[in-house]
Amino acid sequence: MKINQVTAIEKTTKNRVEDALTAVYQQVQKADLFEGLSRQYRPIDDKGEQLPPESKKVQVIATEALQEGLKALTELFDITATKDYSNQTARANVVIDGQVLIQDAPVPFLLFLEKKLIDIRTFASSLPTLDPAEDWKFDANVKLSRTEPKNTHRTKKVTKPIVKYDATDKHPAQTELITEDVLVGFWELTKLSGAITVPTKKALVERVERLQTAVKVAREEANAAPAVQKFVGADITNFLTAGLV
Repeated sequence: MKINQVTAIEKTTKNRVEDALTAVYQQVQKADLFEGLSRQYRPIDDKGEQLPPESKKVQVIATEALQEGLKALTELFDITATKDYSNQTARANVVIDGQVLIQDAPVPFLLFLEKKLIDIRTFASSLPTLDPAEDWKFDANVKLSRTEPKNTHRTKKVTKPIVKYDATDKHPAQTELITEDVLVGFWELTKLSGAITVPTKKALVERVERLQTAVKVAREEANAAPAVQKFVGADITNFLTAGLV
């Protein structure tokens, strides 16, 4: 038997044992199933009324219920021990492009790494990218990307009078206040960003995916190793039930 076969069997065994334990547990929650009686009626003399005996059968015996539950667990103990003992010896290399990245990685670590790489890929995929509408250059001094400076005008509204009609000998001059925008300075704008480029993000996600594939291959290789069969369930249940009537 190989480790991957043990893992497959463990899942079905666990489900079957859980069902059996649930059924036994539900039984022991019902106290009346453990109770029985036998009652005989005897009149005070031979002329008295005769009544039939009464009885109630005990449906569940505590020790038998315990043994039934432990019997179900015995198989689960054995298959789980076989898997865990086998995982201690099953190892494989994580290889990328012919180079060993992780040597002799045990199955539990490969499983851990496989799950964490899912989180890392999610994180990498959510990283913000630089606005492609801008021209960015990386500034190593501040570890940020920046654009080339762009100048924009700054204006200010100024109110001034204008003469609409010049003065005559009959009428005074007519003036009006108007508002106009007057250039007062310049803004120099440089945009800064801590985001990464789209190609960098794509390359990062691809590297994570390559590592994910390599870890899966290593896990399958390790799980193809022969299993170390262990039978410990009987020892455990025998200890627990020792001395029970």
